[in-house]
Amino acid sequence: MVRKALLSSACIFAIASIASPAAAQQSTADGDDTAIDKPVNDDDFHEETGIVVTAPFSLDLNILAGTSSISGDTLTQEIEPQIGEILTKLPGVSATSFTPGASRPVLRGFQGPRILVLNDGLGTVDVSTTSADHAVTVEPLLLDRIEVIRGPAVLLFGGNALGGAVNAIDKRIPRSVPEEDFHFDILGSYATAADERSVSASLDVPLSKQLVFHIDGSYRNTNDLDVGGFVLSPELRAEQLEIVAEETEEGNLDEAAEAQELADLQGTIPNTATETYSFGGGLSWFGEGGSFGVSFSYLDSNYGVPERPGAEHAEEEGEEGEEGEEEEGPVTIGLEQFKVDFRGEVELPGFFEKLRLRASYADFQQIEFEGDEVGTVFDNQGIEARGELVQREQSVGNGSWRGASGVQYGFRDFAAIGAEAFVPPNETSQFGIFTLQELTFGKVDIEGALRFDSVDVSSNVIGIDRDFTSFSAALGFGYTVTDGAKIGINFNRSERAPVAEELFSNGPHIATAAFEIGDPTFGTETSNGAEIYLRIDRPNWQFAVTGYYNDIDDFIIDVPTGEEEDELPVFQFIQDDAEFYGVEIEGSVLLARAGKFNIVADGVADFVRASLDTTGPVPRIPPLRILGGLEAQSADINARVEVEWFDDQNRNAAFETETDGFTFVNAQVSWKPLGRDGNVTLLASANNIFDVVGRRAASFTKDFAPLAGRDFRVSAKLSF
Repeated sequence: MVRKALLSSACIFAIASIASPAAAQQSTADGDDTAIDKPVNDDDFHEETGIVVTAPFSLDLNILAGTSSISGDTLTQEIEPQIGEILTKLPGVSATSFTPGASRPVLRGFQGPRILVLNDGLGTVDVSTTSADHAVTVEPLLLDRIEVIRGPAVLLFGGNALGGAVNAIDKRIPRSVPEEDFHFDILGSYATAADERSVSASLDVPLSKQLVFHIDGSYRNTNDLDVGGFVLSPELRAEQLEIVAEETEEGNLDEAAEAQELADLQGTIPNTATETYSFGGGLSWFGEGGSFGVSFSYLDSNYGVPERPGAEHAEEEGEEGEEGEEEEGPVTIGLEQFKVDFRGEVELPGFFEKLRLRASYADFQQIEFEGDEVGTVFDNQGIEARGELVQREQSVGNGSWRGASGVQYGFRDFAAIGAEAFVPPNETSQFGIFTLQELTFGKVDIEGALRFDSVDVSSNVIGIDRDFTSFSAALGFGYTVTDGAKIGINFNRSERAPVAEELFSNGPHIATAAFEIGDPTFGTETSNGAEIYLRIDRPNWQFAVTGYYNDIDDFIIDVPTGEEEDELPVFQFIQDDAEFYGVEIEGSVLLARAGKFNIVADGVADFVRASLDTTGPVPRIPPLRILGGLEAQSADINARVEVEWFDDQNRNAAFETETDGFTFVNAQVSWKPLGRDGNVTLLASANNIFDVVGRRAASFTKDFAPLAGRDFRVSAKLSF
């Protein structure tokens, strides 16, 4: 089947290439800024953290929806082992925070397959959407930029991204020829909360005026994560103390002591250490009319999964199948991925300006260990490819018209092997056609997108083959009220085919301590939504507010039933209508100038509410969050202090515990000792200064895996 996928992908590129004459120089144009930036003037050299979208095909478009990004020194200071944790200070973004080794982004309350995590415009080809305990195979140490994309432009990448897309951009396929003989970057850091040591380096060497070679590598090692207080939530501590009383009364002193030890556990979360290394190399050719590049990469990651108290379950043992209790070791996960990426761009004459090609193949394996024993092995081979034609800007009356259209193909061959393989082997193939068009008439911007997807999900083992056809559309209107002030509204209708895990799951999953049951009769999930926004960008202050609403038919979600199977709680996937709505606010203002420093205040606030028609609140929804910061900015030194407050989350689904609110206080400083244009940057930060216990409401493991306690981090970047 992989051979079939490769042949199908090759056909796409062959068809797209028929219209491509030979080559032209690679474009380096950037998209328009449409999101909040901190104040910028001649004396402000703060690293840009606003939007310059570089995802393929949205590169040249004016994105109407609220899109944000993180890069430069800000990315370095916020670096974490997993991409989900890096983005949590952006508006509308939270994280699954399952464990330090596995955390995916949560956008506007959506997670899992409703969030696309991309690597330079293509899926990561891992199993991170299969379960919250599975890591994303993107190494943050090697990234240049991370973008969060919403609105009509998301349909360029998939119709299932109700919450949006996260695009991680690295340098493995060079985008230009360095002017110097070589370009070398190195980053090293140390953080105290997990005794984290990390280093990454990359080298670009022009082999000729047209050929560039790239090589990179990274290594990270952490110990178990330190936290600010008790590891277990008040509810779980109370359960353990009840067990202490019961076992003591019955004379089971060993069991009572074990429960007391769990209740008293504080300071460090056991079994949360991580170790990750990666390396890769790439080669790009730039000629008259285009560029083509390829890269090869390898990633290996090992991390522990914290155990929920009481999650142990019985196993069958003995030749005759009698049941008995068997003590299991801690659950750890080891994964590796080998990946090949291709990117090409060809300039065209006439109506189409350029053809962009992108493809990726990955061979992924993940092993869940129970102590030293192999529990379940996940194998995943996949390919994703896309060809996109970018239109040359056309004059239309007093306005202009531009856009991009293309095709996309994806194939996944997935198998879970072992006693606790909760999903049978399955294959998924997807073919999509999309277009994004933009019209500008004076102060009015109009953006529209259409997408068609055909998805086949099958499992020969259980004899089920499901076909789904989905149509998605989006339409946006923006009006420039005056220079620097814009209002707009976006409408969207998205259809999402259920994924294999939602259809076929039926078994125990040791890493999540759950017995998961899918439903092979599920139909397509359909969302109708809208968002309205106001953005103001003045020389000394900026402000943006966005309100959104999504009405979703046949929303697929796993909910606890209250029953047990194999002494594990049963989670059943169901379909129910749902609605999500919320608001995001961000802004910044230049308060004063003091010598060479600009004093800037900024803030972010977001809130989302989500409900199911028949069962009430949607589980794992982030609460109201408010973040405020004060920053001194100059050419060589930036210093910042911030306070991030989370409200209680007491609007919970059945069997879901409440989440107490908390407040983090953080401070950061960066220094360029050789000046703004120097090649050395030193950074230091203190996060959660008051060692507060914080738990993410969006996390499956919040009750026994809180966020990091007090953490001091130092980093150094060199570039030459």
